[in-house]
Amino acid sequence: MGKILLVDDHPEILRLLQFALRNAGHTLLTAADGGEALETIRAERPDVIVLDVVMPVLDGFRVLNRVKTDPELSHTVVIMLTARSHTEDVALGLDIGADFYLCKPFRPDEVSSLIQRVFATLAAPDPPTPPADPART
Repeated sequence: MGKILLVDDHPEILRLLQFALRNAGHTLLTAADGGEALETIRAERPDVIVLDVVMPVLDGFRVLNRVKTDPELSHTVVIMLTARSHTEDVALGLDIGADFYLCKPFRPDEVSSLIQRVFATLAAPDPPTPPADPART
């Protein structure tokens, strides 16, 4: 299975997410602030990051920007999970490169289902390239 980094400065949120994801067979990593998140991302190369916005040291938007602008990390799937639900916040997160933007309060089973779909998509083979149409060449 895959490797997931859960980033939130509230331990109860991390525990809730860990509980929801514990039986899926993924490796679960945690970080409590943006600085720790970047260190873990660089060291562990997670497949998926579940990222809060409002955190100490470095906010989630800055972490997201650093991940998505780094050629070695830009393919990493990032799911924003935050209380920042204003339209401007959602637009900013998606503009920076978040793959998904979920707002708190959240249902842990919905986060788990989304992550399952992400991993199913990552595991799916690329569709075959259709043959060239000889009439167009």
